[in-house]
Amino acid sequence: MDWNKLLCADRRKDKHGGKGHVGTNTGKGRAEIERDYDRILFCTPVRRLADKTQVFPLERNDSVRTRLTHSHEVSNLARGIGVRLAFEHKEIFGETSLCIERDVPALLASIGLVHDLGNPPFGHQGEAAIQKWFENNKEAQPKDYSDDFLKFDGNSQTFRLITKLQILNDQFGLNLTYATLVAMLKYPVSSANVKNSTVWKKHGFFISEQDIVQDLWENTGLSEGKRHPLTYIMEACDDIAYSVLDAEDIVKKSLASFYDLVNYLEYWANENCQQDEVILDLIEKIKNKNAEYKKENLSPAELNDMSMQMFRVFSISSLVNNAVDTFLNEKDKFINIKSLTKDLIGESKGKNLCKALKSFDTKWGYQHKSVLKLELEGYNYIQSLMDMLWIGIHGKLTKTHKSQTPFGKYAYQKISENYRRVFEDNSNTMDTDYKEAQLLTDAISGMTDSYLIDIHNELIALKNDFTSTK
Repeated sequence: MDWNKLLCADRRKDKHGGKGHVGTNTGKGRAEIERDYDRILFCTPVRRLADKTQVFPLERNDSVRTRLTHSHEVSNLARGIGVRLAFEHKEIFGETSLCIERDVPALLASIGLVHDLGNPPFGHQGEAAIQKWFENNKEAQPKDYSDDFLKFDGNSQTFRLITKLQILNDQFGLNLTYATLVAMLKYPVSSANVKNSTVWKKHGFFISEQDIVQDLWENTGLSEGKRHPLTYIMEACDDIAYSVLDAEDIVKKSLASFYDLVNYLEYWANENCQQDEVILDLIEKIKNKNAEYKKENLSPAELNDMSMQMFRVFSISSLVNNAVDTFLNEKDKFINIKSLTKDLIGESKGKNLCKALKSFDTKWGYQHKSVLKLELEGYNYIQSLMDMLWIGIHGKLTKTHKSQTPFGKYAYQKISENYRRVFEDNSNTMDTDYKEAQLLTDAISGMTDSYLIDIHNELIALKNDFTSTK
């Protein structure tokens, strides 16, 4: 394992040439990987996450998390672990001339912030809606690499967004370092080869970005199926964040109470994992805090809220500490690129606590009728909007089909100019049917929840008017 390669701070534009260097004169005082975080933070798709579903679609309660707050929390947890590893356990990185203390925390913060950037509106229901639309519209399926769309995944869209769609001034996207780009690949396998993998169940990039990924592997010493070691940490932080903090939001929305959560964890510890010590230790701590707060003059709502805050503190601390201990004590599983380990949390002592919290989240939150109703509405909006955008996309390059109707031309203009430029670029050598399908998924994935509904309602009215006057 060569950390000099794994933390390669070169950029693809430097190697392959480009139209100049955006921000070159403003990079003084920052390491290259630190600049990656800044580029991600200030890009438009990050701000759009404020109006993308984490668990509760179109939530009006500002204290309930969106994809943006979730991404910042994952980034924060990952950076914190990076600081611990770089300053307290630098020996695991071997002999290197790199500034580990700056590069490792910055890289983990970057991939934590970017990890959900390509997710479509309405969370996983958005992914399901896109997949189902292509399943139902066989004429829209490209003859080659149809799994990019039939098994559409937000992780692959994130990589495409950062490397192709979020244009600065050329074809290199945000032009992040090799280290950040390769560590972003949560699933280091293409859609074409994932069916042959014994480890990864999802693909991490589309066939349209295969050449970029191959370049990353050649410059970092990795290869297909081999995950960057620090990606395990980011993934663990994602698991910790959504399992713990989704539970906090469920209680915040009064779908369950603090006592419902405690009772559920007690049941889980006794029935499913034979008195799990991590869960029982957490229960004892949060019960003791709750008992302290009961002695104060607090309203029921304040008692519930303060008890949940301490649940968050204790549970995150427990899961993070167990993840770090596992990464250090069993480092060969994660630092050896020949390892076939699937995830860090699953190897740690905190695995049962994480499972219990995810089970609670599903029962009390994800499956709540109010959530299911809004997800269904979002699913239907996406499917309907895809029908309308397809009119403007299909046949656009050859100026045939309905794309040349007034409605088709207008629908096409509602798609991001960046995305249309990539679609129309002569250097884009993918087959036309593939490019059409990809522009459709690019357009949908780039929208926020509210914007998608607004565009849908605008187009459906125009489509009905156009149809009625023909």
